[in-house]
Amino acid sequence: MKNIFVNLPVKDLKRSKTFFEEIGFSFEPKFTSDMGAGMIVAGNIFVMLLTEDFFKTFTSKKVANANESTEVLLCLSCDSREEVDELVRKVIAAGGTSPRAAIDHGFMYQHGFEDLDGHIWELAYMPAQ
Repeated sequence: MKNIFVNLPVKDLKRSKTFFEEIGFSFEPKFTSDMGAGMIVAGNIFVMLLTEDFFKTFTSKKVANANESTEVLLCLSCDSREEVDELVRKVIAAGGTSPRAAIDHGFMYQHGFEDLDGHIWELAYMPAQ
């Protein structure tokens, strides 16, 4: 299986790393430098937090300001409703926001947050049917 690398621009790499560490993520040293940090989501899934200047080297397009527009929705699956709720609590304690209330769709429990740069992260728990 191939690795997946989702790349996100961040204004302050050190602050973003601290935020994500506070909510329970860790970083792969071989994918981390002063220009970017490889956050481990799962065995082969990483989110690359890249300084805006470094991010710009990969595109000729204007970089979206995630506080003003939505460029992507990231969704992470969780193992329980409690895990969803606990992660949102950690986000708020670490300085992120949760602009919407949790939703129980019956087949799926969903909540989400915005990180320090305004990127939207959805959290979902889908019980086995």
